[in-house]
Amino acid sequence: MTNTASATGPKPGLFTRMAYGVGGAAGGIKNNGFDYVLLLFYSQVLGLPGLWVAAAIWIALIVDAVSDPIVGYWSDNLRSSMGRRHPFLYAAAIPATVAYFFVWNPPTGLEGQPLFLWLLTLTIIVRVGYTLFEVPSLSLSAELSQDYDVRTSLMSFRYFFAWVGGLTVQVMLFAVFLQPSEGDPQGFFHLPGWHLYGLVGASSIFVAIMITALGTHHRIPHLKSPPPERDLTVGKIFSEIWETLSNPSFRALFVATLFGLLATGISATLNQYINGFFWNFTGDQIAILTFAVYLSAIMALILAPMAGRVWGKKRAAIIIGLLAFTLAPAPVFARLLGLLPENGTPELFYIVLVVTVFDIALIIAYQMLAAAMVTDIVEESELKTGRRSEGTFFAGITFIRKLSQGIGVMTASFILAFATIAPGIRPEDASADSVAKLGFGYAATLLTVWMLMMLAISFYRISREDHARNLAALAGKEFD
Repeated sequence: MTNTASATGPKPGLFTRMAYGVGGAAGGIKNNGFDYVLLLFYSQVLGLPGLWVAAAIWIALIVDAVSDPIVGYWSDNLRSSMGRRHPFLYAAAIPATVAYFFVWNPPTGLEGQPLFLWLLTLTIIVRVGYTLFEVPSLSLSAELSQDYDVRTSLMSFRYFFAWVGGLTVQVMLFAVFLQPSEGDPQGFFHLPGWHLYGLVGASSIFVAIMITALGTHHRIPHLKSPPPERDLTVGKIFSEIWETLSNPSFRALFVATLFGLLATGISATLNQYINGFFWNFTGDQIAILTFAVYLSAIMALILAPMAGRVWGKKRAAIIIGLLAFTLAPAPVFARLLGLLPENGTPELFYIVLVVTVFDIALIIAYQMLAAAMVTDIVEESELKTGRRSEGTFFAGITFIRKLSQGIGVMTASFILAFATIAPGIRPEDASADSVAKLGFGYAATLLTVWMLMMLAISFYRISREDHARNLAALAGKEFD
């Protein structure tokens, strides 16, 4: 019988919500390192061919994606004195963080095939090790409380710390750890800086994981129990996973996540091109735009729970999403129409800065709400299947996130080809026609993909009222 203690247990307080949210910093640090600077470090600094680095990243990503449904289903069905989730949280801390440290601290003199094998092995350990934490900890958000709004609060803290944690360690890398020198003005070849980056990143990941594990440990008696023991075969396991993931609302979020990741890949890959080529911003101006994300994250932490309470998660996500995803390309279209001040003027920078702060705040708030929407599918699925499947649902989301990670980058490369922006070209050497094509391709593609994402999420079915009915129906079953 399913344990109903979480329905009557104490509402998680601010300390518990923050402890849960801090775990997001581990993912933010790991993702920023792997997505933005791993290729730079191993290819440009250590001399490993770029294709080899890309191959190691993709192989590790595929292995990691396969591990998601395994960990998700396993954590849904685990029986232990610490419940279903916490054994995974504690087990993940050491292998993920030790491996992350050594990614940035390879043995001196290692090169060629041995360096490739080092990178491949350690990235697999980091990714699979982190999955042991990520999927079960995300699943906790649906178990720490059944309250519709508390779940939004939990996910808001999670995404807030993911953005802030990842950004902070990344800023430290470029502003503090990498020391410029003669012939190396960016400091990219300052190896001690990379080694320190690995130490600080790994230590921060370990602390974040342990804060979440220890900070939510006292909630174990109030968490859900696994389903009754039954004879499991490979066929039955896959049948249960398929039955769980066939939920219509989950399908809507799954497709929306796919389009969202496509947009994220395009935006991340072309961000520096837009700042450098399209707006001609200086390095100092780009640094200010980067620091502005801190303000955006704080705004989102306030906005997402408030909007969820007022409009409900689905409606809030659609309203905020439409605002965010029309605001983001607006300055680019306005420039193409000649409606903005000229490049190099302070007025232009301030306009883009203000738009960026509000737009990123809206995007983060949308992410918080969309993640919280996954939690409310759990009870609807439980009514149909008789099983709690938080791990399987969140594994499905993380699975598509990893497999589709490179699609946006590929699309961005097509936009660069369309704009005839050749590798190695400097912003001042790009033609006006190329810059215009870059801006149009960037803005039009993002707007199209984001609108498809909004269309997909509109098929999500669970409102606040539906959630309350699901809880009541489950409570009725318990007393039958």
